[in-house]
Amino acid sequence: MVTDDVLAGLDPEQRAVAEAVRGPVCVLAGAGTGKTRAITHRVAHAVRTGVVDAQSVLAVTFTTRAAGELRQRLRALGAPGVQARTFHAAALRQLTYFWPRVIGGDPPKVIESKLPLLADAFRLVRRAPDRSELRDVASEIEWAKATQIGPEDYAEAARKAGRTPPMPAEEVFRLFDAYERLRRDRHLVDFETILELTAAVMTEHREVATQIRQQYRYFVVDEYQDVNPLQKLLLDTWLGGRDDLCVVGDPNQTIYSFTGATPRYLTGFPVEHPDAAVIRLVRDYRSTPQVVALANGLLDRSKSPHRLTLVAQRTEGPEPTFTEYDDEQAEAAGVARAIRALVDGGVPAREIAVLFRVNAQSEAYEQALTTAGVPYLLRGADRFFERPEVRHAVVLLRGAARSAARDDELASTVNDILAGIGLTPVPPGGGGAREKWESLKALADLAEDMSATGADLTAFVAELERRAGEQHAPPVDGVTLASLHSAKGLEWDAVFLVGMTEGMMPIVYAKTPEQIEEERRLLYVGVTRAREHLALSWALARSPGGHRSRRPSRFLDGLTGRSSGGSGRTASAFAAFVSKGSGSSTERRRVATPVNCRVCGRTLVAAAEQKLGRCTTCPADYDEALLESLRTWRASVAKEAKVPVYVVFTDVTLQAIAERAPVTERDLLSITGIGRVKMDRYGEAVLALCRAADQTEDA
Repeated sequence: MVTDDVLAGLDPEQRAVAEAVRGPVCVLAGAGTGKTRAITHRVAHAVRTGVVDAQSVLAVTFTTRAAGELRQRLRALGAPGVQARTFHAAALRQLTYFWPRVIGGDPPKVIESKLPLLADAFRLVRRAPDRSELRDVASEIEWAKATQIGPEDYAEAARKAGRTPPMPAEEVFRLFDAYERLRRDRHLVDFETILELTAAVMTEHREVATQIRQQYRYFVVDEYQDVNPLQKLLLDTWLGGRDDLCVVGDPNQTIYSFTGATPRYLTGFPVEHPDAAVIRLVRDYRSTPQVVALANGLLDRSKSPHRLTLVAQRTEGPEPTFTEYDDEQAEAAGVARAIRALVDGGVPAREIAVLFRVNAQSEAYEQALTTAGVPYLLRGADRFFERPEVRHAVVLLRGAARSAARDDELASTVNDILAGIGLTPVPPGGGGAREKWESLKALADLAEDMSATGADLTAFVAELERRAGEQHAPPVDGVTLASLHSAKGLEWDAVFLVGMTEGMMPIVYAKTPEQIEEERRLLYVGVTRAREHLALSWALARSPGGHRSRRPSRFLDGLTGRSSGGSGRTASAFAAFVSKGSGSSTERRRVATPVNCRVCGRTLVAAAEQKLGRCTTCPADYDEALLESLRTWRASVAKEAKVPVYVVFTDVTLQAIAERAPVTERDLLSITGIGRVKMDRYGEAVLALCRAADQTEDA
């Protein structure tokens, strides 16, 4: 029964977690402190000492990948029978099993997205659906259902919560009500309904509750600060009054309040369970002391009473840098140059991330990295195993595995198969071809790694299928571009936090003190993703030559320290800049203005729409002959320079030029994506084409 090997290597606080094998237990774990290590060793220790059977443990996470990582670690620790699932996966499994017995008939079908059904609801209430409105209303419905609010109570609940509905609350109510009626009529369930029905079936059918509670006696919930009221209802129903529960979380990383998540279940755990053991993990093994100091500095200015001050365990590293640029294009180019230098210095591209507040900011960095010759991938785009090229490759590999000889060398076999669908020794220049190549190269690299362990093609295909089920994609050799929200739970050697201006960080619609504090926590999450290199930057204007009216984020006040330089103004200049207005909140208020559609007046969010100056659904007024001549010219220039056409100008930029038909340098520079470099390189030719088109139209 001795399990010293399970407890070996844990620090004192982690060991205290592992040895607290009976609940209730509350683990407050700061970023990078090894919480997954602590809770997996706790479960393994409990199983190996006979406290609980592995099959009686249910570990609940928020992502499929996190659940897969828990299962993998527990298998390695000698506890292979533990169930680790997301809330939705665990509930759906139970609901599907018991439905025929207690309800009768086939279980309802799960919908992956609310949008198609919601579009029908729009039509049902005789309202034309707009895609942006669809997404916004879907978010409101998800919030309402997560907080257990029905359609009839939505308007009052939204008012009390300080939410700003995307349309009059009465219209949201009508759409919400129509959506629910359609869902029931078509025998469908969304993710929130899965949790609600599972709790209802257990409450109304005692035999179901008894069987589930006999199966699961020992609960672990990760990321407990992100639990919403509906998830808490299901958890309490699973527990049925018992308290063998271990919760793990960090109140300083609560960044999903807009979805209904609340940290009060984590911070109030000792009140709900007065005899709970509360253990704090504060030793940060991820980041250098310089990064940890900046993270702690951010929280020192927080109004939260639940701060965890991290203690760095790594050796010294470089100081974080703070760089100011004249405009967004210059910022993107400067970041791309810094990344190019890191890659040339030996930092793998896959260990670098550019993190921004909203996805619309990514386009400038996609262009800048392409120009710098640095591969990248967009996190939050298609899931790796759902990409067409990956699905095609898996089908081919699965077929080949049926007839492969055992002595076939794995890496060369996989390379031969992937070469037939686009894997080349040298990567293509960029665009879709480069993304496809990166996906295939990731599969080839994984095969090479497994080949070193003696694995054959059958084992490789089995590993791919396991990873697909857990959404555990192999690393792609490219810089990650991601929003701060989607970066949660990840880490890189080098992190670039961009767009650090008032109105973006904190975001313009964060009005209340609670919303501002959540923005601070979001920046804290971004900072703590970095292991060694950390750079923060901002631009004073949106476009080259634009009014330099933006202010650096208030969260950076007093934190800039030293800077290692850069192409823009660095920390010393920034310190002088903020000192002029640091005593006045009026001086620091957001002064950047939104971009509105020139046709309908709607505020534009997507980068492509901002570039065009109109909604993509609004009518375009342009000279088709001019657009065609611009495309012909671009193709000729790209061919001569031996680069993809989008390196010259993207399709959206050409469309914007054709619509605005600029005849002066100032007109051309006002278009997003056209800065001084492209003006000097291509401006004369583009303006000549536009002037010629203008003269033709006059004639």
